[in-house]
Amino acid sequence: MENLDWIIVAIYFVILGSIAWWSSKKQQSTKDYFLAGRHAAWFVVGASLFASNIGSEHIVGLAGNGATSGMAMAHYELHAWIMVLLAWVFVPFYYKSGVFTMPEFLEKRFDSRSRWTLSIVSLIAYVFTKVSVTVYAGALVFMTLLPDTFGSPDNAFWVGAITTVILTGIYTIMGGLRAVLYTEVLQAFVLIIGSLFITFIGLDLLGGWTELKSILGENKEQFKLWRPIVQEGIPWWKNDDFPWLGIMIASPVVGIWYWCTDQYIVQRTLAAKSLKDARRGALWGGFLKIWPVFIFLIPGLIGYALHQKGLMVIPSKAEGIDGDQVFPSMVSALLPIGLRGLVVAGLLSALMSSLASLFNSCATLFTLDIYSKLKPNKSQKHYVSVGRLATSAVVICGLIWIPVMKAMAGGGIYKYLQQVSGYLAPPITAVFLLGLFWKKTNATGAFVGLISGFILGILKLLIEAVVSFNEIQYGILKNIADFNFLYYSGILFLISIVIMIITSIMTQSKESIDTNGLSYDTLTEEDRREIRESWNHWDILGTIIVLGCVLGIYLYFSNWL
Repeated sequence: MENLDWIIVAIYFVILGSIAWWSSKKQQSTKDYFLAGRHAAWFVVGASLFASNIGSEHIVGLAGNGATSGMAMAHYELHAWIMVLLAWVFVPFYYKSGVFTMPEFLEKRFDSRSRWTLSIVSLIAYVFTKVSVTVYAGALVFMTLLPDTFGSPDNAFWVGAITTVILTGIYTIMGGLRAVLYTEVLQAFVLIIGSLFITFIGLDLLGGWTELKSILGENKEQFKLWRPIVQEGIPWWKNDDFPWLGIMIASPVVGIWYWCTDQYIVQRTLAAKSLKDARRGALWGGFLKIWPVFIFLIPGLIGYALHQKGLMVIPSKAEGIDGDQVFPSMVSALLPIGLRGLVVAGLLSALMSSLASLFNSCATLFTLDIYSKLKPNKSQKHYVSVGRLATSAVVICGLIWIPVMKAMAGGGIYKYLQQVSGYLAPPITAVFLLGLFWKKTNATGAFVGLISGFILGILKLLIEAVVSFNEIQYGILKNIADFNFLYYSGILFLISIVIMIITSIMTQSKESIDTNGLSYDTLTEEDRREIRESWNHWDILGTIIVLGCVLGIYLYFSNWL
C-alpha cells in the first residue's frame, strides 16, 4: 500500500462518515431507526440487498472456491431467480402486513411461540456464524495485504478485525438502517468496479478467455459446474464434491430461507416507500446478484491459471492452493498503485456493509421481538436507545468470538457457511412456505415443526464437531457426520414439512385458524386489486431479464470446458 492507496481509502471513509452523520440526524422513531422511515426507493433497496449479501467472506471465500473447486459454488450465486420469488411471492405479504421483522410476521400468521423461536435462533446464528466469519475473512485480507504495516501479519489480522468492527458498529449505532442503506449504495458500486479491474487485468495478463479455458480444461473434473452423484469408491451419500442432485435439492431450500425469509435480507424491502418500490428493489437486486459469478468466482479461476503458469504465486497448504489467500494475493500482485487502494476500499465496503446489515438486523430482532415484549409501552426514543445498546452488544460478542473463529477456520470459509445454512434453513423455509400456501397450517404445527427441525439440524452439527474434534474414524457417529450436508438439508426440509402438516391436522379441532389475509387463499378482493395495481410492464421486463441472464449463464457454463 502506497500513499495514494491510503489517500483513496481515507476519502472513502470520509464519505462514509458523512453519510452516517447525516443519517443520525433523522432518527426520531423505531420506524426511522429500524426501517429508514420506510422512504427507500427501489434503486436504494436493490443496491442494499446486493451489498448486504456480498461480504468479505464472499470475496475471499468465493474466489478461493473458484481456485480450488471451480464452478461448484456458482449455483448459490445464481439465486437471482429466488429474488424474483421474493419480489412476486413474498414481498406483497410482508409489506402489506406492516411488520418490522420476520418473527413478527410469523406471530401475525401463527402465534408468539413461533416468533420467539425464530428470534432467538436468528440472533444466535447471526452472532456466531455471519458476524464472526465476516470479520475473520476481512481480517485475513488485512493480514495478506498489510503483513508488515503493524509489525507482523498476526498484528495486522487483529488490527483489521477490531478496527473494522468498531467503525462499522459506530456508524450503524449512529445512523440506523438509513445509514446502512445509503452507504451500501456507494459500497455496491465501489465493490463492482474494484472487482472488475481484478478480472480484466488478470485475464489480460493470462492471455484471454481462451487461454483460461485451455488451462482449466487440463483438469475438467475439478472445475466443471455439474458434479457426478457417485465418485469411484465413495458411496453416494458420502460424496462431498457438490453432487448435482444434492445441489438441486439443497440450494433452493437455503436460497429461499436466505433471500425470502431472513431478517438480514428482507429488512431492506420492508424499508421501501411503496410496494412497487419493494418489488422493483428485489428485481434490481436480483440483476446485481448475477455478477458475483464474474467478479468473484471467475477471478478465482484466473488466479489458479496464473499460478499454474508461474505468473504469480499463491500460498499453498498441504492439500494444495490456500483458497482463502487467492483474492488478496491477486490484489497485491496484479494491481497498480491507486487501483490497489480502490480495491481495498471495495473489500472494506464488503466487510462493513455486511456487518452493518447484521448489526442493524440483530438490534431490530432484539428490540422489537424480545425487549418490547418484555417491556411494553415504552417511548419510541427508549426503544431506539435499546436498539443502539443491542448493536453495541453484538459488536462486543463479535469481537469476543473472533479468537474462536480464528482457531476453527482452516480455510473453505464459504463452504462452511453453506453447510451451517443447510442445517438451519430447512425448518424456516418450510414454515414460511406452508404458512403462505396452505391456510390449514396452524400455530401448533408451525411451532412443533420449527423446534423439531432446529433440533435435528443442531444435532447434525454437534455430531460433526464431536467426530472432527475426537478424530473418530468409524461407527454410527462417523457415518452420520459423513452424510452429505446437501442431502441432509433436503431430508430435514421434508421432515419439517411432514411434521407441520401432521401436527396441524391432529390439532385442527383444538384451535381456530385465522390467517388475517396472510396466506394466498385468504386474500380479499381489495388485497388482490392493490397487489395488481403495484406492478406493470416494467416489472415484467425486469423479471424476464433476470431469469434470462440466469438461464444463459447455466447454459454456457454447463458445457464450457
